[in-house]
Amino acid sequence: MDWAAIALSLRLAAWTTGILLVLGLPIAWWLASSRWRWKFLVEAVVALPLVLPPTVLGFYLLLALGPRSPLGRGFESLTGHTLPFSFEGLLLASVLYSLPFAVQPFTAALAGVDRRLIEASWCLGVSRFQTFVRVVLPLSATGILSGMVLTFAHTLGEFGVVLMVGGNLEGRTRTASISIYDAVQALDYTSAGNTALLLLVFSFVVLALTYGLQRRVWAPWPTRS
Repeated sequence: MDWAAIALSLRLAAWTTGILLVLGLPIAWWLASSRWRWKFLVEAVVALPLVLPPTVLGFYLLLALGPRSPLGRGFESLTGHTLPFSFEGLLLASVLYSLPFAVQPFTAALAGVDRRLIEASWCLGVSRFQTFVRVVLPLSATGILSGMVLTFAHTLGEFGVVLMVGGNLEGRTRTASISIYDAVQALDYTSAGNTALLLLVFSFVVLALTYGLQRRVWAPWPTRS
């Protein structure tokens, strides 16, 4: 079993989830509360990675992050190495590819908060930011947690985008999914099977805990009278 690849995947998933929590919540709140006529265009852009082939997204990211692009040149001048085929490039690609898996559950959870509670908070003199922190976030915590879990689990299984942008560098960009692919190509089905089984069990446990938490919050077990 390629423990280095598994550790890298967990690290990538953790960073991606944290970044999308910070970036995704403002986007989701705007989508949930905005009445802009052309909001559907923003929703389409956010959801685009769901239908866009990973290799297509990876190709355009290579062009955007390469040494000939302004972003690529600026990053290389600061760090001394290129964005493609690095963990930083891998992280950026993962954030973009996993964006809808965070934003859409966040948006659904935030949109489900009773608008009257928000307006009542405003009428009591509470600022919009404090209302968001004290009222909106606690009431949508379960949906936000679900989005984080989906983002984490989805990142663990990414293949096309990470292969296009990160390549297959051992210890630097080789994730668990790429390790499984390499093992199958080498006819090492034992190693591939062990890694695949570990990811399968981990994904099932994470999702089971998430759905169990949702059931516990929204539909508590009945108590005997």
